[in-house]
Amino acid sequence: MKLVNIGFGNAVNASRVLSVVSPDSAPVKRMVQDAKEQKTLIDATQGRRTRAVIITDSDHIILSYLQTEKLISRFNEEATEETGND
Repeated sequence: MKLVNIGFGNAVNASRVLSVVSPDSAPVKRMVQDAKEQKTLIDATQGRRTRAVIITDSDHIILSYLQTEKLISRFNEEATEETGND
């Protein structure tokens, strides 16, 4: 199990992540609202502005203050370490 730091000491299991998306579009805002109503929303922003939304295979939605590009690069670093490629 590889954990990826998503900010403020919070980590996510990289193998459970389906996508990392920007929170700006209307469909993503609806997904976040639905997750909040279903109690499957995890807010890891520590009160800061949400800059990335992480969608997991367990239908949990995780909010992060890190930008999507930064998170994607962290997930790609983990994938590179797993395969052993540089």
